[in-house]
Amino acid sequence: MSRVAKNPISIPKGVEITLSGNSVNVKGPKGQMSMDIHPSVEVRQDGDTYNMAPRVEDKPSWAMSGTMRAIVNNMVTGVSTGFQKKLELVGVGYRAQAKGKVLNLSLGFSHPVDYAVPEGITIETPSQTEVIVGGCDKQRVGQVAAEIRAYRPPEPYKGKGVKYADEIIVRKEAKKK
Repeated sequence: MSRVAKNPISIPKGVEITLSGNSVNVKGPKGQMSMDIHPSVEVRQDGDTYNMAPRVEDKPSWAMSGTMRAIVNNMVTGVSTGFQKKLELVGVGYRAQAKGKVLNLSLGFSHPVDYAVPEGITIETPSQTEVIVGGCDKQRVGQVAAEIRAYRPPEPYKGKGVKYADEIIVRKEAKKK
């Protein structure tokens, strides 16, 4: 039995959920998202809360209902408050600048890196060494942040590179003579 699936999804003010067949549409102030629910999971509405339950009482169905509950809950959170990932650039001369739908990165290469920002994602640069990736889809926000980090992941000796704000880099000691 999935403990996650048993928790009801509470709907905040300003968020609207519509169920049509096997699809769920969530609409809120930050945008709208839709998803198809797995056939082994059914969605039940109890007033202003929603519950996920398996159609068949077996282990894979309970697991899938917990997964669907987590995804729908993330959709509700995304359209109401949104998600953010903060990246930091560590290194001499490393800087970022957001120009419209392009993020311009100087990461110590012989050329600047231009990252095209996908639809539904916002990128802000409060300072030259900070990048804030935001949006209503948790998976896409994380994917974009991972793609930006992948250009220059932090190295363990000096800590230079693009890192998440909450990431801890385990430092290594330099080679001894």
